[in-house]
Parts: sequence; C-alpha cells; structure tokens
Amino acid sequence: MSGPRVNSFFLGNSSGVNFSIILSSVDEETGKLQLANCSGSKRDGDWNLNVTPGTDASKVTISLTRNLQLCLPNATDCCTTPLCVVEMLQVLACRDSVMLARLLIQAELYANSSFTGNVSENATIIPNQVFHPLGSCPCDLTAGACDVRCCCDLECTPDLKQLFNESCFNGVFGGDVNPPFDQLCSSQSMEYIPDWFPFLCVQSSLNNTSFLGYFYHGSTSTPRVPPFKIPLQTSPGRLFTGYRQGDPIMTEENEYFTIPQQSMAGQCGNAPVAYLQNFDVKCLTNLASYKEGLPHDVRVNSGTGDFIQQNVIYRTITDMDKFITESESLHTAEVLCQNVTFAEDYTFIWKDKNIEQINVTVFLGSLCDGEILAQRFTVKFQSLKSTNATVLFGNPGYQVGKPVKAANMNASNTFGSLNIWQPAGRGLCTSATSTPVLFGLDSFSGCILEVGIDEDCSLLRGNVTEKLNSLIQATHVGKRDNSSYSDLNDWVEIIRLDPFNSDTNVSSGNLKGICPDIPANLNIRIIFADVGALQGIPQQEILAVQISYSTVIWQFQCRLICENSTSFLPITASVQFIKVPAQPPIPMTRFQINYTEFDCNRNDVCWPQLFYPLTRFYTGEPYSQCLAKGLLLAFLVLLAAIMSNPWFSKLWNSSLV
Repeated sequence: MSGPRVNSFFLGNSSGVNFSIILSSVDEETGKLQLANCSGSKRDGDWNLNVTPGTDASKVTISLTRNLQLCLPNATDCCTTPLCVVEMLQVLACRDSVMLARLLIQAELYANSSFTGNVSENATIIPNQVFHPLGSCPCDLTAGACDVRCCCDLECTPDLKQLFNESCFNGVFGGDVNPPFDQLCSSQSMEYIPDWFPFLCVQSSLNNTSFLGYFYHGSTSTPRVPPFKIPLQTSPGRLFTGYRQGDPIMTEENEYFTIPQQSMAGQCGNAPVAYLQNFDVKCLTNLASYKEGLPHDVRVNSGTGDFIQQNVIYRTITDMDKFITESESLHTAEVLCQNVTFAEDYTFIWKDKNIEQINVTVFLGSLCDGEILAQRFTVKFQSLKSTNATVLFGNPGYQVGKPVKAANMNASNTFGSLNIWQPAGRGLCTSATSTPVLFGLDSFSGCILEVGIDEDCSLLRGNVTEKLNSLIQATHVGKRDNSSYSDLNDWVEIIRLDPFNSDTNVSSGNLKGICPDIPANLNIRIIFADVGALQGIPQQEILAVQISYSTVIWQFQCRLICENSTSFLPITASVQFIKVPAQPPIPMTRFQINYTEFDCNRNDVCWPQLFYPLTRFYTGEPYSQCLAKGLLLAFLVLLAAIMSNPWFSKLWNSSLV
C-alpha cells in the first residue's frame, strides 16, 4: 500500500469470524516473516482495522492513525525522513482459533511535503471589493522575485527599480487599480476639456467610483400586486393551499409527478399529471426501447403539505392479444423475453383541493424480442363522495377530460352515449370500436368502409348514415356533469341536421361507380360557457349541441382491373367545442364606435390614461412621490400659461421701467 488507507473484502459469511491486525517483522537470521496467531486485536501500533459486515462479503479497511507531515524545526509527531513508514502487516480472519484467511500488506508511505510553511488557523480576510480591489498589483506575477517594469512589486529593490523606472506598466496592470474617472472635477486625464466642463463635472470622492462598481443606493419601492391579479408560479414548489384544476401534481422531492403521455407529434414521453384532468394514452414500444417509468414508492404531495403513499396492486395479463402485435420474424426457442409493464391504471381520490388516496393497478406480462407492445396508461380522478365511479351532486360543472353525459329520453332506459370512432387493426369500420366524447377536447377520428363497384347509391347512403348514427345513441346531453335523469331541465336537446336526401332532387343517372351526396362526415358541435366557480375551480356548462353531416362524391378507384375488386370510402366523425360568454357582451356605444382614437384597446396612445401615474394602480414609485411630482407638473403648466398671457408681458415690462 502507498496511502494511509486500504480496503479489501472477505468473501463468505462473516458471522462468528474474528478479524485482527498484527504488525510483523522479518527474522534477521532466516529472512522469513514471523508466523502470527489468532490472538491479535483490531489495533496494533499506529494501525486500525475496521470491518463492515455484509451478506456474502465483508469490507475490511486498514488505516494509519499517525501524522504524515514532514517535520519542521522543534516539531513532534511528524516524519523525520521523506520515507516515513516501512512496515509489514498481517490481517487475519479466524473462527474458533482456526485461521480462515490471511492478508499480507507491505506499507511504504512517504511524508506529505506539499506544504512547508507554518499553518495558521486564522481565516484569510478578503477586503470588500466595493472599496478595495482584490489584486493591488496585477503585474506581480513571480513569487519571490522582482518582475521587470512592475514598479508596484514590493520585491523590487530601489536599485532594481532604477533600471526600468521610466518604463513602468501604466493603468490597472501597473497597480493603478482605482483610477479617477473622466467625469470627476479633479480629473485632468482628458486631452481636450470643453469650456462647460467645470459646470457639469462630478464632485465626489474615489469611494464612489464607477471602476469599482460602487454607487450609493437610493430608496426603492416594492410594487404591490393588485388584488385581481394572481402571481404566476414560475418554478415547482410545495403546495400547501391545495391544488387547482390543471395544476401539476408534486412529489415529496418537490418534483413533478410524471406518467408517460402522448405529445402533439404522436410520440410518448414522461409528462406531469395535471389535477382533475383524466387521460387514456397508448404508447408503442419494443423490448429494445422499453424503459421503466417512475417508481411506485414515490410519495405524492396531497396539496396540504402532507405526503401520501400509492396503493399498488400487481396483476398478470392473461389475454396478450390486446397489447402485443406480432412481428414478421418467427419466434425460436432462444428468443429473449422479459417481464415488463403492459398497463398502469391510476385512480386519484380527491376532495375539494386535496388528494385523499392514490390507487394504482399495474398489469405485467412477458414481452419477447421482435414483438411490439402497445402500453396503456390511464389516469382517472374520482370524487371522494362518488359511488361505483359515478360522480354525485358534489361537482356541478364539467371538468376537462371527463366524458360528456348523454341520455335517450325516448327509451325506457334513459342512459345514452355520445361516441366517436376508435380504429383498430387495418382501420376498417367492421373492426373499429368507439370511445366516449371527452369534454373540452376537440377530436377527429374515422374508419374505412369497403365498397364494391356495383354498390347501389341509395343503399350506400343508408349504410353510411346508419354507421354514423350508431355513434349518437342519445337525444339529449347533460348541461352539467351531475345532471339528473329525472329532471328534464338539466338536459339540452340535440339539434340534428339530417343529411341531404339526393334521391328526390339529384339523379346520378346510370353512371357506374359514382355516388353523389354521401354523408361521410359527422360533425358534432358543442357550445359551452363558464357559469361560475366552485372553490376556485371554474364550473363549465353545456348550452347547446348540434349534429350535422357533410356530403362527398364517392367514385370507385380502379386498380389494375375494376372487376371483382373493392374500393374504400373513409367516413369520419369530428367533435368541436365552442366556448361562448356566459352573458352576452355589453354592446358598444355610439361614441365608442365613432371616436375610436379614444379606445385604449385599439390605440397605442390612450388619452384616458394620461393621469395614470397619479392613480393608485401605478406601483412604480411611492404614491406620495407621484402626487408631489404631479402637483409640481401642474404648477409648471399653470405658470407657463400665465407667462404666455399678453398682460403678463405688459406687467413685466412696466415693472422694469
């Protein structure tokens, strides 16, 4: 060993094993190392032995306790020669006086000679850089010697300075670290001084110099935020006053709680979970690019400063066909497989502005090389007052990301649905499923319908209309998320604009493979507004729902041959949410319409805000100073008006006579 500390490891179970260190010597006659027994201890001379036990291995540390500093005059406990320690050590591991292992160490340690001066415990005092520069002589570059042309070097004797006294370094590098600035009255550094310089120069001491960066600090006024403005949170911090809708959920480490989500480009990546915003995403991955997400032992800030643990349940996937897509490569007996996460289902139990509980269900399965996995991550916020995942009357308004509530008032079972397409596989309508319309999220989806060349246009229109109408199994939509099925006033009727029937007006003739006015596009427009707020959370209400159809001209697309072949007709469904004011806007007056130059919202110059600095809304300066400056300005304007009057000039001339 060449250092004061060395580590080794004892492999195996160390229970009942006694470790000891022995300082050994070499027999001068035989030249052999003296044998050691198990009667030693963990300290011998200047050496200590420390053992850190482990399950399968124990860490053994041997350290030197003496000082390795080279001796100074009249000093003790130090090294007298550069080669300070030359010793032989034996480390023994014994059990019941039986030696199990022995480690031989040859120590050659040299004294630490990196510092030869007296060590002072007094801390170096660095002067205040406002008044004193740190380097008083920047040209002093060589320690213990005189630097040529450096007249401020204290190591230069007067005889040496005479050699270069007339060619010393000038400016800051030569030691003039606090030169007077040009605007100082006592400064004569300017070559050409204007005549008006004595009237505008600065009379000040060198302590108030721009070179050192020191200026006298004037009084400052802290601006007050008006009560109607909410300061933005620019950095993540612990929430102790509760979450608001859309706030990112924080962890115990004051970081965002993230779950894989889909970006605008369609790729998946970790993103913060927003409070009261549900989502359901699918991410494609394979075994090579699979990455583990956030560990489930992370505690989450409840919103009041407390931290709650996630309740995790692990389950095994039995039907893997819903998640795994086989690749073209054939599986062999040597294919690599790994147990990975197929899906994660998060349920946040919330009350008011706080999170009460987090339930996580993790679905695990085996993913093999060459397979593509469609991971699914769902987040659902459920009210504490809910039963069987049905929100009761505690939350009157809609929240973004929650399904729109629908009802069929013409049926005995009033429960209805408002859905859009969710294609799967090849995207055909025969295999496509549906997903609910989520409030506040504009959507566009569709599927492909196979059509033959001999397709009857009337039957095609009816088939397309039937498939689109299957998405709308409702006659009314709930105004609020807690609309009661027994109260018709809680619902708005769906306005249907039926597709144009071309059979009675337009004839396609006997053209084969061409059908006009096919209602291939379903348009759902939902009008909503903010009607209030509940505990700081905006409550949104649906005002009207309209369903319309857009028609297209379908034409059969032939490939190599047209006989016995099929063409494709894409049918789509789009959802658009339109936000309107809860109350109609106040109409503009005739003055606002005609005299637009006085409108502050449409002009850079706003005359009504001429006296804005004199109002309480201006926070750039204290109000008392603003008022004093305003009165002084008014006095000057009044004085200018009086002096510009003709009678004032007559009075002034008469007083001079």
